[in-house]
Amino acid sequence: MERLKRGGKLSYKHTKIWNVDNWDGKEPLPPELEEAGLCISRGEAVAFPTETVYGLGADARRDTAVEQIFAAKGRPGDNPLIVHIGDRSQWHPLVSSIPDMAEKLADAFWPGPLTLIVPKSDAVSEKVTAGLDSLAVRMPEHPVARALINEAGVPVAAPSANRSGRPSPTKAEHVTYDLDGQIAGIVQGGDAGYGLESTVVDCTGEKAVILRPGGITREQLTDVLGAEHIVQADAAAEEDTPKAPGMKYRHYAPSSPLVLIEGGMQKAALAARREGKTVGIMAVDEHRRELEASADVFIPLGSKDKPAGIAAKLYDNLRAADQSGVDVIFCETFPKEGIGEAVMNRLEKAASAS
Repeated sequence: MERLKRGGKLSYKHTKIWNVDNWDGKEPLPPELEEAGLCISRGEAVAFPTETVYGLGADARRDTAVEQIFAAKGRPGDNPLIVHIGDRSQWHPLVSSIPDMAEKLADAFWPGPLTLIVPKSDAVSEKVTAGLDSLAVRMPEHPVARALINEAGVPVAAPSANRSGRPSPTKAEHVTYDLDGQIAGIVQGGDAGYGLESTVVDCTGEKAVILRPGGITREQLTDVLGAEHIVQADAAAEEDTPKAPGMKYRHYAPSSPLVLIEGGMQKAALAARREGKTVGIMAVDEHRRELEASADVFIPLGSKDKPAGIAAKLYDNLRAADQSGVDVIFCETFPKEGIGEAVMNRLEKAASAS
């Protein structure tokens, strides 16, 4: 991996690919993961699979390592990062205290797609926390992610492995498309399962505050803590320094304008085509027959009866719509319940950015 300096920015002649598609965590650690872990331990930035999306990881303790993440992504410095750990014991040095509600949620959902915000210690770089007195931590479920973190031997700061503002990557090829030549390597470990980023819960106050919906639903959180102990973040919080990723800046968006449609899809599509625009339509399989003829490109989202499947392929489908080159993308909406709340959160962010 030959590193180059171009205009003061670190770049690579080649971004290495480590293929561990067939490793399930039960066999001995493959040499590819040993090499990738070594890269992180010496301060490089490496993309790797998690059960949510692909992450871009670097040593959370070192300013120079964390700076590589921001530079590769083009990410604003006041947008904090999530620190990933490979074992439950590893979060103790990172935090100054662990609230009871955080312990309960970790007991219930770790390893898994849940990020907990807790009071921080001085163990991580200030660049990770964007100057906040709290830290976002999660332990991923994906065996490759945990093995890589443990092999690196350091806490790993890792946002999604895409250019800032683009749809998050759920496949290794998405990472290559966005970041080839900007990072040391990519651990190729198959498609992400959930397909949406983790749920983020702020545990620093009297109640648990859901800052970002994700793979763990509000209903699941309520089952553990009780409805009286959970609240949704105030939308006004986005105007201040965000405590979690995805709260403030343009995110999840394709290059073409994305318009959410609740009914009247055919009418909207035909009106756009009369204006000379090419139209993409994203809709559930059950609506394909009635809508396909109204679109230049139709992208099936999956069955309306399988919302988890829609979530898993959402970013892949947004990228497909984007790469089709249409002038405008119309997408139908979904009920904000269960995983549908997270799906709509991402679609609304993408649409507002268009």
